[in-house]
Amino acid sequence: MGVIQLKTQIPGPKSLALMEKRKALVARGPFHVTSLFPKKASGAVIEDVDGNRFIDFASGIGVTNVGHSPEKVVAAITQQARNYLHTAFNVLPYESYLQVAEKLNKAMPGNFPKKTFLANSGAEAGENAVKIARAYTGRSAVICFDHAFHGRTYLAMAMTSKYKPYKYGFGPYPSDVYRAPFPYAYRWPTSQDPEQVSKECFAQFVELVQNRLTPTHVAAVMIEPVLGEGGFVPVPATYFKLLREYCTTHDIVLIVDEIQSGFGRTGTLFACEQLGIEPDLLVTAKGLAAGMPLSAVTGKAEIMDAPIEGGIGGTFGGNPVACAASLAVFDLFEKTNILSNVKMITQELTTSFEKWFTQFECIGNTRGLGAMQGIELVKNRKTKEPDPETTKKIVQFCIKNGVILMSAGTYGNVLRFLMPLTISQAELQEGLAVVEKAFESI
Repeated sequence: MGVIQLKTQIPGPKSLALMEKRKALVARGPFHVTSLFPKKASGAVIEDVDGNRFIDFASGIGVTNVGHSPEKVVAAITQQARNYLHTAFNVLPYESYLQVAEKLNKAMPGNFPKKTFLANSGAEAGENAVKIARAYTGRSAVICFDHAFHGRTYLAMAMTSKYKPYKYGFGPYPSDVYRAPFPYAYRWPTSQDPEQVSKECFAQFVELVQNRLTPTHVAAVMIEPVLGEGGFVPVPATYFKLLREYCTTHDIVLIVDEIQSGFGRTGTLFACEQLGIEPDLLVTAKGLAAGMPLSAVTGKAEIMDAPIEGGIGGTFGGNPVACAASLAVFDLFEKTNILSNVKMITQELTTSFEKWFTQFECIGNTRGLGAMQGIELVKNRKTKEPDPETTKKIVQFCIKNGVILMSAGTYGNVLRFLMPLTISQAELQEGLAVVEKAFESI
């Protein structure tokens, strides 16, 4: 018998009742991929309140990289909760904050002195990275990219590309944020060759900085090494190298957002390691603490020290319980075979995607890095017209048949695969078989 066990219609009666309660009590704004309410979760398996069991291909949007409720993390949380829950690092500093900073400083690529600042969410970390860059350079402009997602607070919204639903009705947004084209090879108008796309796309970046701004006005460039919400598109190594060189030449702070691509998701602790890039500032969250709210800005010590004392901080940032969870996460990466398991996941995904591409005409493109992979669906392979309708049908088929799957992409037409990195081969194959049936049903 497999992992998936469906005892009721999906969603079941208890989940449906809770969803009605949610509609009455909770603001309309938060969206839901499913109407399922979980009762418990372990590893890559989720059981809902109706007793149905699902294989998780979403990981709480790339958070539970080390699996749901791993014993080591739960034990660390429990022990810290018994000691104390909160003191505020600004009032009574504690050693676990220092230990997480030490781990991040050591893990970040680059042979230079580093320091770390801890916050709560990815958006908060991204905004603090910009504050730090502005304090260091004395400049104000920030350049981000098409298809980017950096969060939902105001500066993060300004840096996020997609308007609806993330920015809809919330303007005006902070100024001095500019957008450059992203090297999205599949949809580049002249070529799909990564080298050619990189050169042409970078030329447009330079034109923006040189002619519509000026390098001495730009404080920072923020980029995701693999687009998250934007559709799981990796930055070509050539483009990343050109961007790094340009930022170095013009004293622009290069901020790499690894909120979704970090913590083993792509096969190394950080995706920029594979792309041969050393950021000036590295932004992390999600997988950093296995589900506890924790984020970080890590970077060159001289840049990190630019804000005056008291210039960055917050009541809950680097909460001791979240720090305990993060230290346990680092321990799991150091002492278990998680990164080796990513190789298995990558191979299984690649094999399935190659097979499906030959079978199903609605698949226009498959791509990704490691265990962060996506399938872009189109109505016609020649015109590349996005097909969000089929994407929704496949997601709903999978959910109703025992696999939690999400979509992504500027056009809502990308299936994203974000299973826990601890998933077994048998669980992964069982889940992929459901996805294949979804394609066959469409």
